[in-house]
Amino acid sequence: MKRKVKIEVVNLKKYYTLGKTIVKALNGVSFKVYEGEFIGIMGPSGSGKSTLLYQIGLLDFPTEGKVIIDGVDTSRMDEKTRCEFRLKKLGFVFQQYRLMPELTALENVILPLIMQGVEYEKAVKRGMEILERVGLKKRAHHYPSELSGGEQQRVSIARAIVNNPSILLADEPTANLDTVSGTRIMELFKELNEKHGQTIVMVSHEPEHEKYFSRIIYIKDGVIVNEG
Repeated sequence: MKRKVKIEVVNLKKYYTLGKTIVKALNGVSFKVYEGEFIGIMGPSGSGKSTLLYQIGLLDFPTEGKVIIDGVDTSRMDEKTRCEFRLKKLGFVFQQYRLMPELTALENVILPLIMQGVEYEKAVKRGMEILERVGLKKRAHHYPSELSGGEQQRVSIARAIVNNPSILLADEPTANLDTVSGTRIMELFKELNEKHGQTIVMVSHEPEHEKYFSRIIYIKDGVIVNEG
């Protein structure tokens, strides 16, 4: 059975100019991600991992090359279309939880649904379902300041998947967590991938995360040095 390609990165380049120096953060990266994979992007600090993830997430424009998601060439999109595409197709989890401090866990989770025009009652029902999935239903009405770091990260994951995105992108989501909380987050990603078929692309520099990935793309100095 032929696997469906979810993401195709084609000769992606991202250059920055610092004074008279050109920094080649990405220098001709190409690979494919198939539906249902849990991909790890690994490599040393400054290798281009996060830059690559931001390109896949349409949070930045490439210098050259393109990213094709679900068969759609995103390089042809204007900014408004990119924003709509991100909201509907992609979920994001970052090192910093990026929760709104004045909103409860539930209100943070349903924010993407409200932005899409979903009725409040339906959004709340969906939000509670997702919070239950990540083990935080009883903490739904607590504010971020009342939650541990691991709980805040789980809220951010719930927010990222509440609209059932085609792809979940995570940028070192356990970097600010203790070992126990970090392991819980990785087990949650594993469950989302294996039980719910979620396609995940995650940046990590932690060797202990390798066991969770179905495939690893190693990047160094802006190029792929190993893929397997």
